[in-house]
Amino acid sequence: MPRFLAGVGSTLLLVLAGFFAWKSIAQRETPELPAPPPARVVAPGDSTPEAPPEADQRTREQRRFDRADRNRDGVISLEELYAPRRRAFARLDTNGDGRLSFEEWAARTRQRFERADADRNGVLTRAEFATTAPRRRPTRVRSARCDCAETPRGED
Repeated sequence: MPRFLAGVGSTLLLVLAGFFAWKSIAQRETPELPAPPPARVVAPGDSTPEAPPEADQRTREQRRFDRADRNRDGVISLEELYAPRRRAFARLDTNGDGRLSFEEWAARTRQRFERADADRNGVLTRAEFATTAPRRRPTRVRSARCDCAETPRGED
């Protein structure tokens, strides 16, 4: 039993020594930062803006609240919260009875499958399945756009 405890103790000491050695090496190796790009000299007749446009300072949660607050009164009513869901439900409720059957729910999936199955063999290949990915909405840029002339690569 004493040999076992001595083995466990020496193993722990070796692990601890390895940890401290690794920690000291990691502290000595500081990554060198690249040099900042040279400042761009603006000619007197150049029409480039002096300061870059500022980003929207609202947080993601504030933007989400603003999207839900349709009438911009600063509060979200239950009707405002229901509105997008009602539109989505109405698109799926094809017969307009106010109930969603499995067939109505699955119809859109079937249509997407049939559009993606280009060779009409009843299965989707990887390339065909890639066409079913949801389309992302383009992000709207709310700040002023830069009218800077593009410089060809390598001429910075």
